[in-house]
Amino acid sequence: MNDLKLYEERVKSPIVQEIIMSNVIGAIAVEISKRLSIPPVKALIRFYESKTCQFLHDKSTGLYLLSPKCIANEFIEEQRK
Repeated sequence: MNDLKLYEERVKSPIVQEIIMSNVIGAIAVEISKRLSIPPVKALIRFYESKTCQFLHDKSTGLYLLSPKCIANEFIEEQRK
């Protein structure tokens, strides 16, 4: 098996995907925390309770393709409505 194929198989692993998503969500929470001047844990809780988070986990929305800053923008816009 070549190196690229092995890499692709590892990255597609559900465990690896969960680790990647956890890191992305952490970065989103830090960004929200900075922008709203709230503790990171509070930002994380608020994000997990949001529609934006639901959309992030729904691969059909494509939200997971955006940067943490863009996703934080989506969350803040959701909160304004």
